[in-house]
Amino acid sequence: MKPTFSAEETERYRRHFALAGFGPDRQARLQAATVLVIGAGGLGCPALLYLAAAGVGRIVLLDSDRVEVSNLQRQVLFDTGDVGQFKADAAGRRLRALNPLVRVEARAERFVRANARELVRTADVVVDGSDNFATRYLVNDACVLENRPWVYGAVQGFEGQASVFNWRGGPTYRCLFPQPPEAGTVPNCAEAGVLGVLPGMVGMVQATEAIKLLSGIGEPLSGRIWLYDALSQRVQIVALAADPKSRQIIDLPPDGYGEVCVTPQPDHGAAQEEIDVAEFKKLLAGAGPLQIIDVREDWERKDGSIEPSVHVPLGLFEKDGAEPLLAAVNPEVLTVVYCAGGVRSLRAARILREHHGFREVLSLRKGFSAWISHRG
Repeated sequence: MKPTFSAEETERYRRHFALAGFGPDRQARLQAATVLVIGAGGLGCPALLYLAAAGVGRIVLLDSDRVEVSNLQRQVLFDTGDVGQFKADAAGRRLRALNPLVRVEARAERFVRANARELVRTADVVVDGSDNFATRYLVNDACVLENRPWVYGAVQGFEGQASVFNWRGGPTYRCLFPQPPEAGTVPNCAEAGVLGVLPGMVGMVQATEAIKLLSGIGEPLSGRIWLYDALSQRVQIVALAADPKSRQIIDLPPDGYGEVCVTPQPDHGAAQEEIDVAEFKKLLAGAGPLQIIDVREDWERKDGSIEPSVHVPLGLFEKDGAEPLLAAVNPEVLTVVYCAGGVRSLRAARILREHHGFREVLSLRKGFSAWISHRG
């Protein structure tokens, strides 16, 4: 039986109806589908806009954060008037205004172990717009357990990537990254920065892949990684083979996956790598020798600094350009390294120990933001 559409639906989706290889049948599939979108950030915003515009029947959106001014550089669902509001609420209003024919369920909550499997089970496709490894592994494992495909996207700096995982026996996220990276080795967008338009490019690719999966058109990015470099406009497609071991998942771990690579935690079984603000203040008040290194970029120091400190941006460490500035510090003296949030400084501390001979160097946990919060 041919699908039937109201006059309003026919007018709204006229370009889809006229599209060879798509037509009313594919549109009907979209309208009968449910998409779970995790996160209304840089990736989620463009994906949500195009999924709603395309006429996906039910969109479930999860995001527990509130809109901040710094989001507006790339999160195009929001405007200045939304600052301070829950992203889920603001996004829901915008999407319903864009297409009132779509059912939008916007929830100001996180995607966690307790709700993961149920949310994934009720969706046809999952679009992950999160920005941390813990959530990505949770998404992957829940989708494997519930046999649902999911669309992956990630951005950093000027580069982005996307793929489709767990589609018809194809590769999973664990085929690409079997285990989470070591804490502190991968900064998030707040630490490393991101070109504002880049998440838009990747988010639209994610929306495209979701629409292809739901409507049954084209060749999904399963078994392939789409890589994009905004500076050169170079696009590469890299093959990814499936590893059967990646599907050996019995259940989600009871203690979750931890915020690895986003908020690194100290390993109490190893030598101390971090120091909190309270401990740092005790060192500052003590009589022993102490030196401080600020690894933030020049523009970040406009917000203030912890003095006296030596400024050695992390980028110089990674380009072997730190040596002249490090001449001002003594590798034999206790050293505390800080950045904005504690991720770059943890990496810099390890570089100082492993490549510059520093005997005792600690990273300030949660960085300058924690220092400002506790300064009073």
